[in-house]
Amino acid sequence: MSGGPDDGARERLVSLAAARGVSLAALSALIGRNTTYLQQFVRKGSPRKLEENDRRTLAEFFGVSENELGGVQRGTAVAAGQGRQGVPAARSAPAEWADIPRLPLGASAGPGAMPVEEIPSGRLRFSHRWLKAQGLEPAMLSVIEVEGDSMEPTLRDGDEILVDRARRALRAGIYVIRLDEMLLVKRLEPGPAGTVRIISDNAAYPRLERPIEHVELVGRVVWKGGRL
Repeated sequence: MSGGPDDGARERLVSLAAARGVSLAALSALIGRNTTYLQQFVRKGSPRKLEENDRRTLAEFFGVSENELGGVQRGTAVAAGQGRQGVPAARSAPAEWADIPRLPLGASAGPGAMPVEEIPSGRLRFSHRWLKAQGLEPAMLSVIEVEGDSMEPTLRDGDEILVDRARRALRAGIYVIRLDEMLLVKRLEPGPAGTVRIISDNAAYPRLERPIEHVELVGRVVWKGGRL
């Protein structure tokens, strides 16, 4: 597969993913596809081009024009650098980014990590447009790294997760919690009589059930990224 009209979009997608440190599998999950979807797009040319909704979601996530991912440019300038009637063509507005702090503490998907001082060790950049579309406020977000194997295959050791710390009602999902002074990432489900079920996706680990007041909700996991 070479020389096709969409090769540039494939190369650009790979470049953007590498620069952001996010896998094609994670991006496939982002657009609601199976984890091999974008690998097949890049390596086998199937699909031949991205569907409009998928392309828009990826462009918003990376903060780039859809044209870079195979979209059709709308409108053509009369001359280089000019629009109609000799008016200079409008330049694309610069991408607006949110730099989300990476915290050095690990959210353990295993025995548990002791909380440490939350001093950022770097930042991961997300598009403001994509965050807004997800209903997320940048000031309430943190990126942390998963440690351990208790949430496999959903989360693997070394994956990075985006955690929304906004106060919201508990509903079923994956959360970072503090339990018995340990920091954990687990799947939570509301239980009976004011309890919460604490679940590891890896069946080798036992399920727990605790009173909700004994579990501190640090935040809900809303995105993951990691190596293949």
